[in-house]
Amino acid sequence: MKINLSNIKKAKNFLNKSECVAIPTETVYGLAGNAYSDQACMKIFRLKKRPKNNPLIVHYYDLKKVKKDCILNNNFLKLYKKLSPGPITFILNLKKNSKISKIATNKKNTLAVRFPKHPVTRILLKELKFPIAAPSANISSRVSAVTSNDVKDDFGKRIKYILEGGRSNIGIESTIIDLRKDPKILRLGGLDINVIKKILGKKILININPAKVSAPGQFKTHYSPGIPIRLNVKKIKKGEAYLMVRRKKVNKINYYFLSKKGNLKEAAKNLYSTLRKIRKDKYKSIAVSKIPNVGLGKTINDRLLRASKF
Repeated sequence: MKINLSNIKKAKNFLNKSECVAIPTETVYGLAGNAYSDQACMKIFRLKKRPKNNPLIVHYYDLKKVKKDCILNNNFLKLYKKLSPGPITFILNLKKNSKISKIATNKKNTLAVRFPKHPVTRILLKELKFPIAAPSANISSRVSAVTSNDVKDDFGKRIKYILEGGRSNIGIESTIIDLRKDPKILRLGGLDINVIKKILGKKILININPAKVSAPGQFKTHYSPGIPIRLNVKKIKKGEAYLMVRRKKVNKINYYFLSKKGNLKEAAKNLYSTLRKIRKDKYKSIAVSKIPNVGLGKTINDRLLRASKF
């Protein structure tokens, strides 16, 4: 896509004034603000109606900039070298002299750090004198936004500016890994955890349903389109939308497919936009066929399970 530098400058000007703007990333659109500014971080929580105990992911341009705020370790450096920029978020210890707003971290001494790959947002980050806190640009507990129109649907004119970046090409949030001690997955996401295991060459714990929320995406109710969802359904009810991972040779108006041939990467990319479409098409509930629980299928199942708690 053609990059519009004047649009990036507009976004930068708003961020410099501690305003919030929507930004494109390869995973989903983010609601961004100056991570050093209490005022900007408060606005993010208010706009999203986000619970205060749900910390924000902070986006950086590169290693040089993150060194100012976080204590780096060998596992982080190995993964950063191979996977960043990209759809992975690292939980690291904060330095005592870090300027990161305590509102962004929920007063914790840790930080969720990401290096987004989207070219528009990379240019923006390079231009800024601060990192940006940017959770997904949607109302809390609802479906994330993968286009600028999704952001408009959720916020209207309550956001100062939406930086256009086309459709997010992964379409599902980043994988979150805690690297403070033994590596631990806190959220399944757009990066298959087998890739992480291979790089680190060690066993990785998975703790995506903790008793106490320690990272984004861990609430039991999340990613909901605002209507009931039933999982692993073989027989649908009258008037229900039917969501399938693979296209069938059936031409029914209430059938929705995430992929032509059952490709889980394509299915993940289309998940949120399809859930939004079903809601817009006025269905009152969604039945979901069984989805293979392997690779990105695990992420899709995680999102749908949380959405079904609505």
